[in-house]
Amino acid sequence: MQIDILYEDDRWDSADFAELAERAAEATLAHLGLDPETWEVAILACDDARIATLNQEFRDKPTPTNVLSWPSEERAAEEPGAIPDLPEPGLDPELGDIAIAYDTCAREAEAAGKPMADHVTHLVVHALLHLLGYDHVRDQDATLMEATEVAILGKLGLPDPY
Repeated sequence: MQIDILYEDDRWDSADFAELAERAAEATLAHLGLDPETWEVAILACDDARIATLNQEFRDKPTPTNVLSWPSEERAAEEPGAIPDLPEPGLDPELGDIAIAYDTCAREAEAAGKPMADHVTHLVVHALLHLLGYDHVRDQDATLMEATEVAILGKLGLPDPY
């Protein structure tokens, strides 16, 4: 998978973020039957200040969050709990953009007693599923998304985050 990472916070380098992101992305696409070599994603590895600005700009929420995602196109299923329309290989390999905040991720991992790498892997899987049309606004969609995350993380040898 082609992952373009823009590092705005050097702490992500020491967290082996590129390796974690690639592993999570490839596992997610493979689980969904998509060839990882076909797709591209851009990731902004930033801090809480930057993600709070993005969260305000795009979601009207002036607070930091762990991860944000912007799909290149709408892929959500119309029926609650249905599998989203997955992309077809073709001319546009770009799935979308992700931003992830080091400070929030580190705080959440510590509070949950999880290794940072496990938490970050989960968040990359979560964000990539958003790019692929999965969501958790409706209960049935949340159930599908969480079950998909758990299955992907299980294949990576990680425990159920829920």
